Amino acid sequence: MFAKSNHLFNGSKNLLKRFASTNATVPTYKLVVIGGGTGGLAVSSTLSKILGQNEIAIIEPSDVHYYQPLWTFVGAGVKTLADSAKPTEELIPKDAYWIKNKVAKVQPDNKLIELTDGQKIGYDYLVVATGLECHWNKIRGLPETLGKDGVTSNYSTDTVETTWKFIREFKGGNAIFTMPSTPIKCPGAAIKVAYLAEDTFTKNRVRNKSNVIYNSAMGKIFSIDKYAKSLERVAKERGIEVNLGTELKEIRSQQKEAVFDCKGTEKVFNYDLLHVTPPMGPPSFIGESGLGNKQGYVDVDKYTLQHVKYPNIFSLGDSSSAPTSKTAAAISVQSGVLKKNLLDAMTGIFDPHTAAKYDGYASCPLLVGRDKLILAEFSGYTGLPLETFPIDQGQERSFMYWLTKEVIPEIYWNGLLKGTWTGPQRFRNFFSYLP
Repeated sequence: MFAKSNHLFNGSKNLLKRFASTNATVPTYKLVVIGGGTGGLAVSSTLSKILGQNEIAIIEPSDVHYYQPLWTFVGAGVKTLADSAKPTEELIPKDAYWIKNKVAKVQPDNKLIELTDGQKIGYDYLVVATGLECHWNKIRGLPETLGKDGVTSNYSTDTVETTWKFIREFKGGNAIFTMPSTPIKCPGAAIKVAYLAEDTFTKNRVRNKSNVIYNSAMGKIFSIDKYAKSLERVAKERGIEVNLGTELKEIRSQQKEAVFDCKGTEKVFNYDLLHVTPPMGPPSFIGESGLGNKQGYVDVDKYTLQHVKYPNIFSLGDSSSAPTSKTAAAISVQSGVLKKNLLDAMTGIFDPHTAAKYDGYASCPLLVGRDKLILAEFSGYTGLPLETFPIDQGQERSFMYWLTKEVIPEIYWNGLLKGTWTGPQRFRNFFSYLP
């Protein structure tokens, strides 16, 4: 891919004929997508077929694409890290152009993107789909401790398999699982690993020597009341201690102590196993480029996903300001809305009053054991369930576990990333007609 990129930026006459730019030193595309993750591929796979060859460029630095929702299974020893990975090159749409680089800044008034190596890319339309970054260094002592002496995280490729090692080798003591105060990728993941670990401790006959503790900086165990009640019930039934308003601030590895801010008071826990869900946030270039809201997320209309200031810019996924849970399921529905509205904008018929609207749909498969799962589906805008199946999805079920473990990954790779899956609405509509 580097060879193609160098050829392009050296000013090949044949390639530059494809671009709208009048400046031969700045290749310009009809559409640039920042991010080759879930949202970026869902959008570019569809639009590259419509716009034609090399009218779309995808800026993505990573060689490997990971289906990160699978990492909960990896950390529980059910799947391997390799099961969640595919080469990025295999997933880039054949009619799109891959720029293997990072963005330093966007100049939205000039429709230019500055890359970290100094190159510039022009665009007519822009989609920002960068996802979130893990801020490991915001917890004192974490970067140098991670992956050692019982400290791990499912949110890193370096340690997700270590999580399973530490869980299966656990002999008893305090097993602590944390949730930060920031939005995170898949908000249910922080507690899912606690339930799976407790299940393993029981099977390994060390549960009676173990204290399983979930310390969350949030005010609720889960944002949607229906599923929060289910998770609270399961935690109570299995003796899992839940402490809300309790945020990890420091790790003292020599003493094996975790320091938490508990509603303004410092509280120290001794740990034998510590699973950390780190604080997260959008890439800094979003705010530095004038595209972000006060929290640094791309400032979009939550219904149309169009930028509130720049009508040729759209955003979806974890880096957007849409106030809902940051999940792949949310991206699936957002992608359908965004593609419709972006195409309308390109053809000059976009009207915010009649545009496609995103309803805040998101889903969190909440594993509570090796064969049981609560499939939470809801609108982050209303706080109400938005369930697909004609059963009570607040109950843990083996079918939902199988669906999440075997079926949904196939939908992800072969539907969502290829632009053909835009959420379960049609299935929900079908089931709603059943007697």
